[in-house]
Amino acid sequence: MHFTSTGNFCNSTIKDGFSFPRTTVGWSAYSEQLCGEETTSAGLPEASARCLNDTGSPMFGTPHKLQCELTLSGIQGNISSSSGDLAQLAFSTQILTSQPERLSADNITTAAQIANTLLQSVNITEDIAVAAVTTISQLLNASGETTQESDAVQSLTETLEKFSLDQHSNVSLVVQPNLAVQSVQVPSDTVGIQFSALTGRSGNFVANRIHLNTNTSELIADKGGATDVQIVIKFSPVLRSKNTNNSLGFVLYQNDRFFRSRTFRASSGTSRRVISANLGQVSGLHVEMLFKPTAVPNASLYDFACVWWNYTLKDWSTSGCSKVNHSEDGLRCFCNHTTNFAVLMSFRKDFKYAQVLNWITILGCSMSIIGLSLTITFQIATRKSRKTNPTVLLVSVCVCLLIFTLLFVLGVDNPHKQLEKPEIQEANILPPSDTHTERDRGPCTAVAVLLQYFLLGTFTWNTLYATHVFLMIRNSLATSPSHSTAYTVAIGWGLPAVVVALTLGISYRVDDPLGYRQEEFCWLAALDPKGNFDFKLPMFWGFLIPVAFMLIFNMVVLVFFAVTTGKTNPHITSTRHTSMKKKFLSSFSLAVVLGLSWILGYLLLITQNQTMYTILNISFCVLTTTQGLQVFILFTARTAIVKKKMSSALKSVSSAGIPLHTKRFSLWRGEQSEKVESYTQQDTDLSFPPCSSQTSN
Repeated sequence: MHFTSTGNFCNSTIKDGFSFPRTTVGWSAYSEQLCGEETTSAGLPEASARCLNDTGSPMFGTPHKLQCELTLSGIQGNISSSSGDLAQLAFSTQILTSQPERLSADNITTAAQIANTLLQSVNITEDIAVAAVTTISQLLNASGETTQESDAVQSLTETLEKFSLDQHSNVSLVVQPNLAVQSVQVPSDTVGIQFSALTGRSGNFVANRIHLNTNTSELIADKGGATDVQIVIKFSPVLRSKNTNNSLGFVLYQNDRFFRSRTFRASSGTSRRVISANLGQVSGLHVEMLFKPTAVPNASLYDFACVWWNYTLKDWSTSGCSKVNHSEDGLRCFCNHTTNFAVLMSFRKDFKYAQVLNWITILGCSMSIIGLSLTITFQIATRKSRKTNPTVLLVSVCVCLLIFTLLFVLGVDNPHKQLEKPEIQEANILPPSDTHTERDRGPCTAVAVLLQYFLLGTFTWNTLYATHVFLMIRNSLATSPSHSTAYTVAIGWGLPAVVVALTLGISYRVDDPLGYRQEEFCWLAALDPKGNFDFKLPMFWGFLIPVAFMLIFNMVVLVFFAVTTGKTNPHITSTRHTSMKKKFLSSFSLAVVLGLSWILGYLLLITQNQTMYTILNISFCVLTTTQGLQVFILFTARTAIVKKKMSSALKSVSSAGIPLHTKRFSLWRGEQSEKVESYTQQDTDLSFPPCSSQTSN
């Protein structure tokens, strides 16, 4: 069954019993029929066919069938012993590597060795060359962990350079999705040769977008950045006079998987196209290149380096290369020799800095600061009259929370925002990574350290408060033993210091402070470069984990407290309604001081529903920013001492000495008593009306 093909594609086709999908001209397609589960190659295609356009109408060539019991190591053995059909072995290797995500490091090494042997064979044909190049193109799609540095991979890039110099069986251009190989004879009168690869929709290489100009000496930077890579080899008059009909070869790699650098780290997952130009043993060349800048989401180009692969060092080198200029359309480089070239780009993240704290946060934190200050003052001033209250614990909770709130309001905003656009340096210096991070300037990290310490301190002290409550109820004690105070203080202030010290020691570096903190605001690092929560960063293990254990313990204590107080007789001192109200207020007060409102923060991390997320977010913001105010109301304003002081103050204010007019009446059956009126001076309280009428009988 055949379908009409148009343009640069072979449409879906059933040929020789195999179904092939729509495929770009020049590429290979794989059958939908797969090897059986009982075979060695289970799950791999049974056949491959190349989309050809020899007649002006694209169609698939003859399918090549895989023997499903064949393995890469078996093929390597057959090639080494010169047994078997070389073309069939080449196609089998191609099919066995058609799913690169399944390949192990050993598989990749074996496949690279097979491809090396095929390209160096004296019996190479067009079909063998295309199958070998297709195999290499597929290996470039293997995962970075399996494409390890090996002699086979290094040798493969050198073999491709030599292969590109010769026009084997009139094969001048082979283009596969991740690899393009171009061979050209240098005309004797040329001023230069230009090789260009234009951007395709899929990002893969396509034959009709690979252009060759054999008589030009200029780079052509098209506006709009349609050119991915362009290289020009210029020939001076001296070289033209010495030209003896040399061959020139180009190899274009989609990524740098075969060029494993030890000095340049691709930490953000970017890849670099590599262009190889080879003119043999010719010196004094003038080579210019144009590379389209890689588009990295939420990042700007910080700097770049023009480099070439040094096979002696097995790494990138800048020797003999320099920057020419740069623009949005391309990065220009110059080198004085031919080899494998690339541009190593370093990017700086475009940070979206936190907006100014909204009015809810500012208002809540302001009230908390006032409330906590008053609570600390009250607790210290009245500590002798409240022998049964845990003054040290509550004051420590309030001090930590007060300092944290002050630091949050005044210092959480990063004072050194990276708002200006980076200026690319003129020097051609190899960057250490594709991600540039500013060295730490100090203040923001210091604020993050203090915020972590005092917030952890708040939770540590309210956990100690919960422990105190639990022991008091369980042991029926009015006060805690005196010897426990020293241990409590050591734990309360020491444990947060230990956690902060460990967090800094593990994650902080002066040249990479964002391993510890965020750039957007001065708090612990939490998200990966893609904006997803990262469990490896200190926000998780340096804060959320220890606080989660404390909150779980505090919740258990609150339940224990509520159950225990619920068993008391409600008729001893008051009515049932009053007793239930007091029990609720007691439990609520304990929940506030234990910081249980922070549980909402954990729910925010796992909530997917947007409406529920908004509700939880607002609730979390209101409850946590006003925690200090809640502590003041429940632990200071409602105490008997404050009520008494306030009552006395209000009574003195309300006693204004106003003469009040009163009347007294006596009612008798059938007659009216004598009415007496007088003016008297009375002391009044605000809880009663200023005037009264009295009746006697």
